[in-house]
Amino acid sequence: MGTGAEPDGSSLPDDAWEKFLRESVEGTADAPKEPSARARSVAHRLRDQPEPPGWRTYSPAARPIAPVRRERRRLVGPLIAALVLAVVVAVGWFAGPLGGGDTNAPAAPPETGRPTQAPPPEPASGATLDAPFRGSPAARWASGAEGITVPKAESTGWMDAAGVERALDRSLAFLTASNLDAGVLRGEHPGEAVQLVNPRQQDVQTYLKAAFRDPGEKNDPLLLFSRFDGSRTRLVGDEVRTRGRITYKEGKLGAVEVTSDVTFVYPVVRATEGADEVVRTIVRRETVMSWDDPDKVLTEPGTFSLLSYRLHVTNGGCGASTGYFAPPFGTERPDTTAGTEIDPYDRSAALRDGGADEACEGATRS
Repeated sequence: MGTGAEPDGSSLPDDAWEKFLRESVEGTADAPKEPSARARSVAHRLRDQPEPPGWRTYSPAARPIAPVRRERRRLVGPLIAALVLAVVVAVGWFAGPLGGGDTNAPAAPPETGRPTQAPPPEPASGATLDAPFRGSPAARWASGAEGITVPKAESTGWMDAAGVERALDRSLAFLTASNLDAGVLRGEHPGEAVQLVNPRQQDVQTYLKAAFRDPGEKNDPLLLFSRFDGSRTRLVGDEVRTRGRITYKEGKLGAVEVTSDVTFVYPVVRATEGADEVVRTIVRRETVMSWDDPDKVLTEPGTFSLLSYRLHVTNGGCGASTGYFAPPFGTERPDTTAGTEIDPYDRSAALRDGGADEACEGATRS
């Protein structure tokens, strides 16, 4: 990313933050559903807890912030081999009716660590408007922020336990605002999420401004935000299924480094009246956020510095980016490049490094 002039940013005001949390709890008429227990807990903590010592202090940086590392890989699916179909048939008697519909699928336990294998095959049944996750592991996953496991906060680096808990809550808020907010999913500007990013991180701010003004390969908003073109695509129902976890450790100069690894599943149809072909866009994101000590790094209160981000996308479109995911319907599905096909639900391995090329890879299922 290029480096531009230092933006005139500020921290998220308390009244704006409380408004965001209140809307996260209460929701809007067309917002994706999320169980509100977690949101209510976060809201109470952020309202009632005083800021930890040093949270509102400010000091010049002792070092420049390193450029952000970014990676992307696009997938298109499903291209299921005959062997995979045979396995599905063979295990169908075991899965029985459990995977046949969204309402009957038993809930998957929270993800507390990296899985050792991919989710088992689901019975061969397609997604419908009434059951958009049927036939996929997402039928067993939780909705919205409830599918993201947040660890217990302990004193780390420059923060005490209360400070770490606050950092974790705000990291979760960023993921929610950038990947689950109903307006953002319709293509609106992700203002709530952007305000949580360190306004003093010049290269990131330059990217954020360019990404929504002139999206393209180098300034692609999809690297951080999930967006669909409402004139072409609409979400099915009011749920986004998620699975993943947040972890943290002490980073450079005593910072609290928070890493999220989350898979988001978006069922969509064409925006035309009567459309009923359901396609699932599957996005796995890994985002590394640094909650820096303001005595050592140039930052603003309540914001994080972006260290790196990468993602894999299935059914998100191929070719030059327009700033929106472009799920393929019907005959729009392009040919995939030769090579190994990827299971987008397999979270047992770390995200593979991939350049920001325009090629599409095959996916074994969607």
